[in-house]
Amino acid sequence: MADLAKIVEDLSALTVLEAAELSKLLEEKWGVSAAAPVAMAAAPAAGGGAPAEAAEEQTEFTVVLLDGGDKKINVIKEVRGARSDLGLKEAKDLVEGAPQNVVENVSKQAAEELKKKLEEAGAKIQIK
Repeated sequence: MADLAKIVEDLSALTVLEAAELSKLLEEKWGVSAAAPVAMAAAPAAGGGAPAEAAEEQTEFTVVLLDGGDKKINVIKEVRGARSDLGLKEAKDLVEGAPQNVVENVSKQAAEELKKKLEEAGAKIQIK
C-alpha cells in the first residue's frame, strides 16, 4: 500500500506536459487510448482561464424523438433501421412513448443523417 501512495504522490507532482508525455508512453506500451482522462486531468490545471466546457467541442450527440407524427409506421421503420437491437414492438413503443432517445453518443454527422431520415418519415426530432 505504501508503494501505491508513493506512486500517487509522484503523479501528483507531474506538470501537465509531463502528464501528457506519460499518457503517450502508456498508450504506446499498452496499446490503449487515455484521451478522455487526459482531457479531464488537464482541465483543472488550466486555472483562471475560460471554463473548460467552452474550450471543448461536443463530439457525442443524442437524437431525441419528440413526436412520431402522423406516419408512425414510416417512423417505426426508420427507428428499427437505426436501432438493430429493437424488435418491431420495442420500436413501436419507443415511437409511441415520445419523447424518447433514439440513439445516444453518436457523431454529429450520424445524428444529422438520422434526424433527416426521421423527419422525412414524419417525426419531430431534436439533437442534444
